[in-house]
Amino acid sequence: MCGIAGSLNMPKMTLDKVYSLMSHRGPNAKGILEEMTKGGFLQFFHARLSIQDLSKESNQPMNLEHLSIVFNGEIYNHMELRRELSCTFKTHSDTETILALYLHYGIDFLDKLDGMFAFVIFDRKEHKLVLARDRMGKKPLFYYQKAESFGFASELNTLVGIKKMEIDRDSLAFFLQSGFFYQDGAPYRDVFSLPNGYYGIYDLANHYLKIQSYFDLKAIYEQPKKTNLQESLEACETLLKQSIKNRLLSSDLEVGAFLSGGIDSSLIVALASEINPNLRTFTISFDGAYDESSLAEMTAKRYHTNHTTLKISTDLKQDIFKILQNYGRPFADSSAIPSYYVAREAKKYLSVILNGDGADELFGGYRRYVGHLLIPKTKALGGTLGLFPKPREKKSLYNYFYRLLQMARHYQKDFKSYYLSATTDIFEGYFSFETHLNDFFNQDLESTFCSKISPLSQMLLLDSQCLLLSDLLPKMDIATMANSLEGRSPFLSKMLVEFAPALDDSLKIKGKKTKYLLRLLAQKYLDAEVYNAPKRGFEVPLKQWINGELKEIILQVLQKPSISDQFLSKDEIDEICFGSKIPSEKRAKMLWSLFALEVWYQKYLEY
Repeated sequence: MCGIAGSLNMPKMTLDKVYSLMSHRGPNAKGILEEMTKGGFLQFFHARLSIQDLSKESNQPMNLEHLSIVFNGEIYNHMELRRELSCTFKTHSDTETILALYLHYGIDFLDKLDGMFAFVIFDRKEHKLVLARDRMGKKPLFYYQKAESFGFASELNTLVGIKKMEIDRDSLAFFLQSGFFYQDGAPYRDVFSLPNGYYGIYDLANHYLKIQSYFDLKAIYEQPKKTNLQESLEACETLLKQSIKNRLLSSDLEVGAFLSGGIDSSLIVALASEINPNLRTFTISFDGAYDESSLAEMTAKRYHTNHTTLKISTDLKQDIFKILQNYGRPFADSSAIPSYYVAREAKKYLSVILNGDGADELFGGYRRYVGHLLIPKTKALGGTLGLFPKPREKKSLYNYFYRLLQMARHYQKDFKSYYLSATTDIFEGYFSFETHLNDFFNQDLESTFCSKISPLSQMLLLDSQCLLLSDLLPKMDIATMANSLEGRSPFLSKMLVEFAPALDDSLKIKGKKTKYLLRLLAQKYLDAEVYNAPKRGFEVPLKQWINGELKEIILQVLQKPSISDQFLSKDEIDEICFGSKIPSEKRAKMLWSLFALEVWYQKYLEY
């Protein structure tokens, strides 16, 4: 795992300056390439976190014949792919494998890769840059394009550090409305995120970028469904074992695993311990509310792992600005806080860790999926929403009922409101932030909700392309890399991403039971208390923090806003800060989103 950056016809940067912006992603080595090309002056920068082949021969930028590359990520099957090539390799690095595969197959080699990756290749013979990003977007790749200038980076802070960008108000309005950035984008003009499962060809002579898909998740959802329970269960077990094995063995450093009380990480630990009987596992015990240690210790004892409970104490007054500003854009997910702290503590023990990211979006893990399947039967009740008072408590049955009515009211009428009320639900029902990006978002939602794939598949696909891509994966990437820790996600392997979407809905949701197939698999490996436990996730005590430790800081910032008042009036901000009409849980999310916006803007003004 590393940090990459580059520029063409942008302000010339020193290696030390760019490295200072991204050294947390790669503290082991730094490198630079500088060259006058057909399209202008080109610079590549790299910050290396050494995981595979620790020798200096694997430092980057790496060259092979007429090619140079900067690469962030890991290719877990690269040694297997080497056997297809009649090459003599100088290193054991997956970076060299990528270059050799590109020389042999051209861009078509992307479909062979099992891994997480973002890379840029400079092809001198063809006078072009080749950009690529992994299937699900686990590794970020932002780029800037304007006239004859082009730049890219793993993180927005690096890109803006090379050239200060203009703010895009529409992107910020969309962020406030949805809680994420459309297509994993940026709050800046002319800055974009390369879509997951895409590659780009930048023509240096003509300064033209063409992007094209090499992986289409929707196409897999459109395939004939696998309905045989036993065959699917056996295939799932085999593929998950292989995914875990690839991620354990593709490292010259020790690989550990996060272990929560949920079935995703517990299954990973159970299967990983068969490969490494001395597996090191970590659970967090979090001050305030979050403690998953009892169920996790049950699995750790069963598999005799080298287990550590990380007792995390927060110092939010000291750390909150740093945690938020790491993202380079406003970030609305408050679980960024525990994610940062758990990564910081785990780094004290090792540099590579397995996690359960992606299982919920592929196998149907969220309880709201059950509600979504009920909507067609209850949509007539949506008109009665106004007869009921708004809920005061998030975790109540009444809140679940009210949100079901809210979803029913919007079903097949307002796709944006329907999806957001079912997912992030921050300002929905209270404030609206109009932006032309809503039109593009609505078009994407309409094309999915009106497609021929099943209602459950529609929601799973949208969650993969919205929440997973634009929230959950960036959260883990930034939290881990801010602490020079590499996170690996077996559920996002090439094999499982091509397998799970083709499963029949009945293998994902069974009555009120979520993640049905994985729960059946878990019965073979885990205790009943674990595989019967409901989905929890990071249960962040946001309301307590905002009414307690963070109250003074947040109110101080929002009473003298620098940018929030471009989207809300002073009276509206005061109502969120001090009013009593908004339910406390929802108010906390609103305050957090506005605070995140202000904290990002403070950092932006420093560039």
